Amino acid sequence: MIERNKADEEENNRESKKQFENLLKICLIIGIIVISGFIIYYLVTPEPGFVSLGILNSEKKAENYPTNGTVGQNISFYITVENQMNREFSFRIETLKGDNSTSVNSSGSLDATSYFNTTKITLLHNQFWISEELNVSFSQPALNQRIIVVLWEIKNTGIERYFNNLFLWLNITS
Repeated sequence: MIERNKADEEENNRESKKQFENLLKICLIIGIIVISGFIIYYLVTPEPGFVSLGILNSEKKAENYPTNGTVGQNISFYITVENQMNREFSFRIETLKGDNSTSVNSSGSLDATSYFNTTKITLLHNQFWISEELNVSFSQPALNQRIIVVLWEIKNTGIERYFNNLFLWLNITS
């Protein structure tokens, strides 16, 4: 009887091992399928696109921006837009002059003077646009004057929507 119990126990152990091995194989196969699904999803799904808006100094570099100026002095700069949206992107640029009381939000600007506006510009994916040299001057001395660049996206319907903005802060002396 003891031998029979040992034989039954060994048979149960073999069956348990076999069941464990089968369960382990099933779990590994499911794991491989799930991980493969994530890899395929990552490879098929494009990264989200972006549009970059930039201000360049008078040497077309993104450094050493002017921070001081005098009344009547031209402040020179360039504006850049790069489309990485994986689609066509239409826009216009609005350049304004303001001060520290100027408010810029998605509906436009308050207490700012429009200085320069482009017409509709369309960029394909991976295209880059740079403006001609822009010159802004101020007629009054004041601290915290600013040049505001606003990017407006133009939808296919012709409707414009606020997209982004940048500032240059200047102290203007006489």
